[in-house]
Amino acid sequence: MENPMAAENSEFINMKFSPPKLPPEFPQALKTTARKSGTPRPRRRSDTWVVSVFVIIQIGVFIATMLVNDCWTNSHGDCAFSFLGKLSFQPLHENPLLGPSQSLEEMGALRRAFLTKYHQTWRLFTFPFLHAGLFHLLINLCSVIYVGIHLEQEFGSLRIGIIYTLSAFMGALVAALFVQSTPAVGSSGALYGLLGTLLAELIWNREFRNNKVSEIVSLVLIFVCNFILGFLPYVDNFSSIGGFMSGFLLGSVLILSPQLPQVAPSKGGLIDYGVKNYIKLKLKQKLDRPVLRIVSLFLFSLLAGFLVAVLHGININSYCTWCPYIDCIPSKSWHCKHRETICETMVSNEHMTMTCMDNGNFRIFPFTNISVARVNDLCNLICF
Repeated sequence: MENPMAAENSEFINMKFSPPKLPPEFPQALKTTARKSGTPRPRRRSDTWVVSVFVIIQIGVFIATMLVNDCWTNSHGDCAFSFLGKLSFQPLHENPLLGPSQSLEEMGALRRAFLTKYHQTWRLFTFPFLHAGLFHLLINLCSVIYVGIHLEQEFGSLRIGIIYTLSAFMGALVAALFVQSTPAVGSSGALYGLLGTLLAELIWNREFRNNKVSEIVSLVLIFVCNFILGFLPYVDNFSSIGGFMSGFLLGSVLILSPQLPQVAPSKGGLIDYGVKNYIKLKLKQKLDRPVLRIVSLFLFSLLAGFLVAVLHGININSYCTWCPYIDCIPSKSWHCKHRETICETMVSNEHMTMTCMDNGNFRIFPFTNISVARVNDLCNLICF
């Protein structure tokens, strides 16, 4: 005789349970429960061709700048690492960053006279691709590669390319408002745009980041090291400030798409934690982020007003006496405030005597055939 309890148990055992259905748009990361607890979420990988292209361009521009500078010929062999020939560097007392001097102007560096007197606005587009020297090139590009590849892998080439380009141009606009009589270059503007984007990503997506401390430490170290470099001659710190502001605002507009972490099974339920995070994310995207994007885009559009100020030749240093010290530390070899240098040049036989009209210092050079740009460099050295 069949036991009714056994039948019930058999029927109970054969019952099939189906997992709860999730919304179709529910992130795939939350549907996966097979991953072990503590396993880090995989980062989306993609090509990093944008960063690579910009790095190659800047290396090529630096080599071209050194060839145009041609220290061996124009400085009559008075060069650092003279065995490099045309690629040798200006003496360290002229450029402590191991780089050119006179060719920076020819390659598109900024000076106030170029914008206000000669209206060479094309320099706003060449300025972000120039480096003051080999040290500047290495530190800047290593920082760009480290930060840029991370961001491009996370958010794609298109968005990072836009941020890099616009930050570089915005940095040039801000630099043009403060630039003085000495040539300046601003390749750091694009780097600081990437740093601003990284900061925006850390702030707005902080609840989805697993390694916030290490990323903050990296950001601060790169920021400080490159900003200190900007106190040396030819490197412009105001372009870094403009690029950082631009990068932060553009990052707030373009990179608000975090990837949710994988959720491991828990004793309290398979998807309790995931549902809470999912609902929180959806509410934040619907309520906060459109407003944040609109406000950030509006503030970025206000920065475009710098272009109008540049075209009108506004010099903020006239209203801000301490601003030059953001970009320069006074030294015996260079000055921080705007100051015109005038030298008297006398040529006799194979020697040239140059005398500074401000302090009376003079120097005799064993050559006479030099360019006008080289004469200006030597005059600056004698007068300071």
